[in-house]
This record gives sequence, structure tokens and C-alpha cells, in this order.
Amino acid sequence: MRWDAQRLDLEEPEVLPGLPTVRGLLRSIEVPEFPGLTFHEVRAKSALNAVPKGSAMPFAYTVNTFRGCSHACVYCMAGDTNVLMADGSQRRIADLRVGDRIIGTDKRDDYRFYVETEVLAHWSTVKPAHRVSLADGTQLVASGDHRFLTGRGWKHVTGTGPGLGQRPHLTTNDSMLGFGRTAPTTPACPDYRRGYLTGMVRGDAHLTVYRYQRAGRVHGDVHRFRLALADVAGLHRTRAYLSEEGVATDWFEFSPGSDRRRPMSAIRTSAAASVARIADVVEWPVAPSLAWHRGFLAGVFDAEGSSSQHVLRITNADDEMLARTMDAFAACGLDAVLEDRGLPNEVRTVRLRGGLGEHMRFVHLVDPAIRRKCQVQGTAITSTADLRVERVEDLHLEMPMYDITTGTGDFIANGVVSHNCFARSTHEWLELDSGKDFDQQIVVKTNVVDVLRRELSRPGWKREHVALGTNTDPYQRAEGRYRLMPGVIDALARSGTPFSILTKGTLARRDVPRLAAASRDVPIGMGVSMAIWDDDLHSALEPGVPTPRARLDLVRAITDAGLPCGVFLAPVLPGLTDRMDHLEAAIGAIAEAGATGVTVLPLHLRPGAREWFTAWLAREHPSLVSRYRQLYGRGAYVPAEYRSWLAARVAPVLARHGLDRQSGGTARGLAG
Repeated sequence: MRWDAQRLDLEEPEVLPGLPTVRGLLRSIEVPEFPGLTFHEVRAKSALNAVPKGSAMPFAYTVNTFRGCSHACVYCMAGDTNVLMADGSQRRIADLRVGDRIIGTDKRDDYRFYVETEVLAHWSTVKPAHRVSLADGTQLVASGDHRFLTGRGWKHVTGTGPGLGQRPHLTTNDSMLGFGRTAPTTPACPDYRRGYLTGMVRGDAHLTVYRYQRAGRVHGDVHRFRLALADVAGLHRTRAYLSEEGVATDWFEFSPGSDRRRPMSAIRTSAAASVARIADVVEWPVAPSLAWHRGFLAGVFDAEGSSSQHVLRITNADDEMLARTMDAFAACGLDAVLEDRGLPNEVRTVRLRGGLGEHMRFVHLVDPAIRRKCQVQGTAITSTADLRVERVEDLHLEMPMYDITTGTGDFIANGVVSHNCFARSTHEWLELDSGKDFDQQIVVKTNVVDVLRRELSRPGWKREHVALGTNTDPYQRAEGRYRLMPGVIDALARSGTPFSILTKGTLARRDVPRLAAASRDVPIGMGVSMAIWDDDLHSALEPGVPTPRARLDLVRAITDAGLPCGVFLAPVLPGLTDRMDHLEAAIGAIAEAGATGVTVLPLHLRPGAREWFTAWLAREHPSLVSRYRQLYGRGAYVPAEYRSWLAARVAPVLARHGLDRQSGGTARGLAG
């Protein structure tokens, strides 16, 4: 393969012993974070690529950090799969967003630990669904391509058929790793709120009515309620729940912090009616409901609970409180034991048994306010849960699937360790095909930042416009692993070189603050590509690309940071996306997202992409094949007549939304 041009030093010996004949290649690797992909790490000879003279492109140079694009990715989980967040709560994978803090894992020596990580990217598509059932009752719905961590390594949900090349997949001989089935978190109701207030107020508050007498004055009753905590989340919830009961409280700073203790805040009231109302709310109920028990456990845990050294406990010296705590654990189906160490102050402990699995079930069932006590970071992945695979069923239906890229390459899905997922003609130049290889064989220019800095520092560099994303997307999933773009952005900005970025990858949100800072030194243009508004067509043509709605969220993030952001409604597909209803819906949504301009471009079918697209069209829309032969029979571009027709079609829509040229927007590339 033609790797020589990638090298900086052709005399340097090959790094990868297994490929002695492939010059320019450092190594080829497959990593768990990106199933189905191979990364070919190379040392680039150059970073700045000059645009051919006479080109109509509005820039002189490009930088491409990758060859190939991993946006054609493998998807994994059903949208209602619960992902463990960094604060111990759970959120549906469909509802995650880039930047969310979640839990992944990290292997240290022979052990794997739960660690905090970040959602770097988020996608969805439609895939055939399979249900995986575990012995403890856990169920997961995933595509056959997805992988889970078992005691014998990462396993795909399904295999690929018998014989050579069969991939490791789940069988009934496998057991997954994690803490397993937990419990759903249900919204707070009046009984839950009263239970919470009972546990919190009886556990840690000062609630009293007393009489005093002073010389020369008539004695009277004094009413006092005060709750002081170092964790303000518990105070905020208590104050909100009291407000629901008609009790207003004042917030004040109770004590300053020191080297040995944290500062404490407090709420209070001295109104007789309010104190009487609190006393009424925290009376022991005659027949407490399950919701009351859940709320009580949350309140007393926030007031007097702890979770340290893998032990979850609640301490108290009051017999009634301890008995009620034990009753609440039993009512919730949680196994707890009362421990008495014979302390002089009669403080005893109610301890939850069952390890991390029961701890997480407690957290998700009762939903404490103080999340510091609910985290699993630093805990080794050991569990008594029965996570044996009992069944893998083909559901014989296709359904929406979601996937994320994280900093650790994995995440916790329904309590088990789950894997995350992560220009065509340029691949043919490397003697790779422009279809499957373009999607799965990704060339990574590992030294592109250093080479770029050297080229930008040359005396002859005239600081001409540099464009990124014109060939392959710089924010494809591989960027989450290699993090090349921060260095590229810094190198261009520090050299005084104006640049622009075109992407469809929501991973770009990671660098928005860096781009905003760089824009103070050099002109920066941002563009987000959105070819297809129709969900079904998007799933068929762009299965590995963030949804149009996710990309519009990226537009909002960019413009909110003060950067201009145009949208490339491109390519428009004749007969598929050039209908008025499609154009109206897409341009309206783009305008609502705050885009500063729209560029509408019809499809170009260059060699490499032409063969791939034509095969797809013949398979999915055979009735359009003859029309495409007519439109593209003379080359890669549609005739001028079609461009003029499309320009006239979109012009009034753009004008109506203030996105035409007269209003400051743009609809370039349609005429001439």
C-alpha cells in the first residue's frame, strides 16, 4: 500500500514488527472502544494540503487529520437502557447529551474499577433488536453487534455464523460484569415527601417549643425549627418539600469552614403556625405506604447516613428511629441488620447487606438528595449478583438504537459493563476500497499537530485560509480517542492563520470554548453539515452519523458561544430530498437553531463515492436509477438547469427565514 508519503523520515526503521514491508505505517490496531474499526497510525509528511490552482473553493489550504470516516458506526442499546451517571443516578441512553458525566471503568493491574468519564458523542439509528436476559432478572435490548464485558472478555451479542472468522459472542456459559439489576426511580409524591421530611427532621433537625421568663415581661412560648447541613442539596430538598406543605423557611450561613470541617448552611423558622405544621407533617403514620418508606429512608440517609469503604449505614441513638429505619428497609425489600457496638452514647448502626448491587438498588429506589454519598468511583468491580446469561433472543424487529463515545471506551448499562462505539477516493489511493474500508479502515495522522506547527512557522507562510472537514470529518468518533483537534486549533490560532471547520460530529461541542477563545485572535468560520431531515432516509444513508436534531443542538451551542455558524444543507439528493416539504422543514429548523447562514448544494458524485452511492440507490430506490444516469451521465455534477431549478425552489424559503443573501445569510453554490 502507498504509505511512503505519510513518513517524515524514510530511514527510520519500521515500528511494527509484523508489517516489515509496509513503509510509513507505525502500527495498525483494533481497540475495544471502536468495534469493527481498524486504526492505521501513521506519521504524516505534511499537514497543509494546497487546493489546486483554479479551484472554485473559497480557501487555499486544507488540513485532514484522518483518512476515512468512522461515522458509519455500530450502534448498540435501546433508548430506555439506563446509564449510570457520575452522581449515582440513572438516565436513559436516549436522553444523554455530549458533556454528561457518567461512570465507565478502568483496568489497573488485575482489577477493573468504576471511574468517572464523559460522554464525548451520541448517535442513534435503527437496527435489528436482540434481548439479553440474565439470571438476576436484568434485561438488555441491543443490536447483535454490541459488546458486553464478561468474565471471559468482551463478547458480541450475536456471532457471525460458523467457521473461520466467527467473532466471540454471548452464550449461556458467560457471566457479565457489573452490579446487575437495580430498581426504578419513581417521581416524588405527597407520601414520599412526608416520609423524607420525617427522616430528615427527626434525624438531624432542631424542632422545639419551650417557655421562658424574663424580668418585667410576660412569659410566652418560643417556637424553633432549624436544620443545619454541610451538604446543601439536602437543605434545598427539605426547604422545597416544606414549602409544598405551606411552610416558609429562611436560609442562612450556620458556620464557616475550617481546615478540619466544611462550612454549614441552615434553614429556620420561628413562626408558631409553621413549627406546628412541621410537627404535624413528621408525626409517625399509622399505616405508612411504600412511598412513605422510600422517602423516609432517603431523608434519614441524607441526615445520618454514610457510604464509605463499601459499607452503607445509618446511625442513630433513638430506639424509635432505629426501629422505623429497619421497618422501612424491610418494606422496600432491602436486607439490613442492626449492629450494636455497646457505645456509651448508645449510638447503633443499621447496615445494608448485599454489596454494591444492593447499595445501588437502595440509591435508585429511595433517591437521596445528597449525591456525594451515592457515588461508586474507585470501587472495584466485584458483585454477588447472578449475572449469568440465560437467553439471547432475536426479537425479529428493528427499533431505534443509541450509542455513545466515552472517555473510557465503556459505560454501565442496566447495571452491567457495556462497550461504546466509536473522502472515499483517498482510500482508493491507498489501495483500500471506498466503501466498507472507508468506513472501517481509518488512517490516523498521529503527528499532524507537530507537522502543522512546523509548516505554519515557515517564513514563507502567508497565513491563507485553512479549511478543515472538506474531505473527512475532523470530529468523527476517532477524534475522541486521538484528540488531535485541540492541537490543530491552537497551532492555527497562535500562527495568526484564519480557518474554518465543517463537521457533522457533535464531538465538536468539546472544543467550543477553545474555538471561542481562538476567535479573539483569528477569524474563524464554523459550519455544520446536515444533508437529510427525514429520519428514515437519515437512518438508511447516514447510519453512523449524529441525527439532524443532534447537529442542530451543536449549532445552538456554537452560536451561544458567540461564534458564527452556517449550516450546509448538502448534499440535496434529486428525487429524495428536493421536495418542498423536505426543504421547508429543514430550513425552518435550521433558522430556529440560530444558524447565521445556509448553503444549499446538490449532490456531487465523484469517482469512489459514485460507485458506493449508485449501488445503494439501485438496491433501495431502483425507480430513480434512470434519472440519476441522466443527471450525472456527463460527470460528477448535476447540469446547470437542475441547479437553477433548485435555487429558485429554495430562494423564497430562505428569504422568509431571513437566510437569503440580502438578509445576511447565504445560499451559495446553486447557480453558475
